[in-house]
Amino acid sequence: MQSPEHPGPPPPREARDPLPLVRDLVRREIRPTAAAEEAAAVFPRAVFARLSAAGLLALPYPAAYGGGDQPYEVYLQVLEELAAARLTVGLGVSVHTLACHATAAFGTAAQRAAHLPAMLGGGTLGAYCLSEPNSGSDAASLRTRAVRDGDDWVLTGTKAWITHGGVADFLTVFARTGADGPRGITAFLVPGDAPGLTAAAPERKMGMNGSPTAQLHFDGVRVPDTRRLGEEGQGLTIALAALDSGRLGIAACATGLARAALDEAVAFTTRRERSGRRIADFQGPRFMLADMATHIEAGRALYLAAARLRDAGEPFGRQAAMAKLFCTDTAMRVTTDAVQLLGEDGCTADFPAERYLREAKMLQIVEGTNQIQRTVIARHLTGAA
Repeated sequence: MQSPEHPGPPPPREARDPLPLVRDLVRREIRPTAAAEEAAAVFPRAVFARLSAAGLLALPYPAAYGGGDQPYEVYLQVLEELAAARLTVGLGVSVHTLACHATAAFGTAAQRAAHLPAMLGGGTLGAYCLSEPNSGSDAASLRTRAVRDGDDWVLTGTKAWITHGGVADFLTVFARTGADGPRGITAFLVPGDAPGLTAAAPERKMGMNGSPTAQLHFDGVRVPDTRRLGEEGQGLTIALAALDSGRLGIAACATGLARAALDEAVAFTTRRERSGRRIADFQGPRFMLADMATHIEAGRALYLAAARLRDAGEPFGRQAAMAKLFCTDTAMRVTTDAVQLLGEDGCTADFPAERYLREAKMLQIVEGTNQIQRTVIARHLTGAA
């Protein structure tokens, strides 16, 4: 529950419609079962269907195709609310939005008309397939191959660390159609039930157990050329354009997770006593809480500033990398401090703080490790390769 002491972002004019809806849905349908479902590794498919029906899986996309026509500034605040209730849901919405990007931004008019309505509001869920077992941060070295066969393409290879792997209804897949290197990659929209497509058993992760992450194997998966997105060889450009926006999604999710940890720490330290005084009345814990809250506010300001640049059509890649770096590092710091403030209780699954800590660590790695974010930022500053 959102506490009055530590509220989420204030709703600007554009957010007055989606944010109250999201907060009500969170209160009734997501937060009450989050801990139990994460412990049991339950994938919240019904929640995603409910979000889709409410128009919340399509907020930053055009209304003409079923989207919400909302600016990114608003969409990211919705992600923060969802992630504060259950990171599996917030990150799942971010990944779905990422999976829709190539079709929305680079698809032809015919492709957008044919596919976007179902992707944005038809109850379907997407996956973004770029990483491979030996190609994570170095996306240009991917090996999955697509070979032209008449009017079709035949895809062969393996994708790894795919969120929604095995449950997604559609996949944005990046495969090599030309020579080695960044110019030989092309994007495709692949149905989740395509013949020859199989999923491995989900990875046994340290957190977000309700979100399936799995390898996907393409064994001669055939897709028509009408499902090629953009030009041949344009795939890496398409992938990286989506990742800039995806990093903002992770930043917002990290801020929501940190906010949940802070609320838990405040509730615990104002309720529990030591030596006849509330824990929160001792200077050490009070200073920790103050630092936690300050870093959360700073992270939110950073991701919202980057979102405003994106909404204005200005370059925002450097700021997106900064937001992802700072917000996920903040989530790691805040969740660690939350566990410390709860003491021995923080080390047990009876309280959510230990789950928040495990989830925060993952956010420093997904959508490009924080070391990669520092590389991106420095490249923008110096122009170095």
